[in-house]
Amino acid sequence: MLSRKSFMISSCLAIATLLLAPSFACVAQKKAVGLQLYSLRVDLPKDLKGTIEKVGKAGFSQVETYGFSIKDQFWGLTPIEFKKLLAANGLTAVSNHFSLGSYLSDGNTSELKASIAAAKVLGSKYVTIPYLDQSIRKTAADYKKIAAKINVAAKMCKDAGLRLAYHNHDFEFEKFGETTGYQILLNETDKNLVDFELDLYWVARSGNDPLKLFKQNPGRFTMWHVKDMDKTNPALNAEVGTGSIDWKPIFAAAKLSGMKYFFVEHETNYKPNPIESVAASCDYLKKNIL
Repeated sequence: MLSRKSFMISSCLAIATLLLAPSFACVAQKKAVGLQLYSLRVDLPKDLKGTIEKVGKAGFSQVETYGFSIKDQFWGLTPIEFKKLLAANGLTAVSNHFSLGSYLSDGNTSELKASIAAAKVLGSKYVTIPYLDQSIRKTAADYKKIAAKINVAAKMCKDAGLRLAYHNHDFEFEKFGETTGYQILLNETDKNLVDFELDLYWVARSGNDPLKLFKQNPGRFTMWHVKDMDKTNPALNAEVGTGSIDWKPIFAAAKLSGMKYFFVEHETNYKPNPIESVAASCDYLKKNIL
């Protein structure tokens, strides 16, 4: 039988454990490194299962998909089959880059509905718009039309238990008078419905300061793309930690940003090859930043 003193000590320890649990959860979340699978766009179609196995072994625990189509799904696998493949390698698909070009250009919702359905099956949190075709973003008025369509799509995502996010390149920062396309999207989209996935390489490449964006729009950048910029040729990527972007102050401002998830991505300049390149970035982040 426990003495009264032992009982009280045990009870206090139990309470302390419960109180500390959220902190441990936060630490675990901060240690989770995601990968945008577009980084491996050459290897994936050739050997889907083998490439996903390498992603798991490289230290990633989350992925962001790309390449889904109504016809071919995820490289020939249905969302259910693809989710099983990810799970077998310790991975979850937090976000998905879905091509919503037809919806944004002419309002056709077939791609959007299929994307939402696929994201639901995967157990994802985000439907993410990866790109805007040049033909629909020529003027400030065009960006306002796009923002209105994004709001409608975001409501559809919310009704399905998902969030909608927008991923940038550098063209959004081109000026229209005193504003930019990106600022129009930030201003015209509903803060309660629409998140932004900030591609930090393209922000730096465009000559903008991510910390300034965080201060001006706190909490809106719930996801990041983390890829470095080559020191000698800004048009090229570099393994994270070897380029010209200073990552420590950016990650120090994660709370202000609203960042919940981030994904390593490499588009160019793999050394020595794609999987080893992203693995090196993952390793650097875990050892030096997180």
